[in-house]
Amino acid sequence: MKFYRILAVTRRIFSDMRNDRRTIGLIFFAPILAMTVFGLAFSGDVEDVNVIIVNHDEGFTVPGGNYTSLSDEIVSNMDNQTVNIQYMDDENQALDKVKNGKAYAVVIFPAKFTEDVLKSAGSSNASQTDITVKADESVANVKNAIYGTLTDAINTTMSDNGFKSPININSDPVYGKDAEFIDFFVPGIMAFVVYLLTTLLTLLSFVGERVSGTLERILATPVTEGEIVAGYGIAFSIVGTIQAAILLLVGILGFNIIIVGDVWLAFIGIALLAVVCQALGILLSSLANRVEQAIQFIPFVVLPAFLLSGIFWPIEAIPKWLRPLSYLVPPTYAADASRAVMLKGWGLDMIWIDYAALILFALVFLSIAIYSLKRKKG
Repeated sequence: MKFYRILAVTRRIFSDMRNDRRTIGLIFFAPILAMTVFGLAFSGDVEDVNVIIVNHDEGFTVPGGNYTSLSDEIVSNMDNQTVNIQYMDDENQALDKVKNGKAYAVVIFPAKFTEDVLKSAGSSNASQTDITVKADESVANVKNAIYGTLTDAINTTMSDNGFKSPININSDPVYGKDAEFIDFFVPGIMAFVVYLLTTLLTLLSFVGERVSGTLERILATPVTEGEIVAGYGIAFSIVGTIQAAILLLVGILGFNIIIVGDVWLAFIGIALLAVVCQALGILLSSLANRVEQAIQFIPFVVLPAFLLSGIFWPIEAIPKWLRPLSYLVPPTYAADASRAVMLKGWGLDMIWIDYAALILFALVFLSIAIYSLKRKKG
C-alpha cells in the first residue's frame, strides 16, 4: 500500500467535489439548514392558542370590604403569550368555535364562583369549586399548555389572596377524549412516510431513465411530455396509495389508534398527498443530471416536512414568524386533514380546504414538470 497513491485518490475526490457546486452546497449548507430548522422548530413552546372565556361569575363583596372577582384575576394571570384570550357570553356559541376548529378551548366560570371560593377557603370543611374546560384535546402538547397556564394562573391568584386553592378544573373534552400521543403521531407519520418514499422513488426513477437514455428515446417518439408525466403520475400515485393503505392498516391493527370519523376520508387525504409527491419528484428530477445529484436533494425534501408540517411537533409550538412556511409544505395539509377525520370525526365539509390545497400543489408541480421536460427537449 503506497501512501502517495492514497493521497492521489483523495485529491481526485476533492477535485470532483470542487467541480460540482451542488456537492459543495450540500457540504456547507445542509448542516446549517438542519441545525437552524431543528433549533427553531423544537426549541419553542406552544404559543398563540385561541381560548374563549365564558365568565358567569358575579363577583363578591366581602362584608366591610371591597368587591372582588377571582375569575377576573385568574384570567389576568393566564400567560397571554401561550393563549389568545377571547370573551364570549354564550356557551353554545363559544363551543361551536371549538367544534369548528377556530378555538382550542372554552373556560367556563360559574355564576357564584368568587363567592363559593371565598366561602370554601374560609371554611374548615372546604369543598371544591369547579371551573369547566371544554377543549379540543386531540393535540397533547396544546392541551397540556392550556391546562398548564390555567393551573398556574389559579395557583398564583390563590397565593396572592393568601389561601390555598379550593378550585377544581373539570375537564369536558370536545375532541380527543382518552387520546394519547400515538393517536396524534400516527396520522402525521403516514403523511411523512408517503411524502418521503413517493417523492424519492419518483425522483430516482426519473433521473435513472434520463441517465440511461430511456427518457430521450421516449421523447423522440410521438409520446408527449404531458403523457409521460401523466403515466408516471398514475404509476407512482398507485404506489403511494398502496403505501398509505399499508400504513393505515398497521396503525389500526398494530397501535389501536383512535378513529372517530370515516377512515376512507382520511385515506383519501394521504392518497392525494401521494399524487402531489410524484409530481414533486418529477419536478426535482429536472434539476438533476445523474443519480448522485438527485440524492443531494434528500435533505431539502426531508427536513422541511419533518420539522415544519406539524407531524411530530404542533405548528402552535413553531415560532410565529416561521409558521407561514409550514403551509408551503404539502404534508401539512395531509396530516391536518387525517387528524381532523381520525380524532375529531370531521367530514369533507370541514377539511375540503386541505384537499383543495393538495390538488393545487399537484397541478402546479405537474405543470412545471411538463414545462421542464419541454424545455429540455427543445
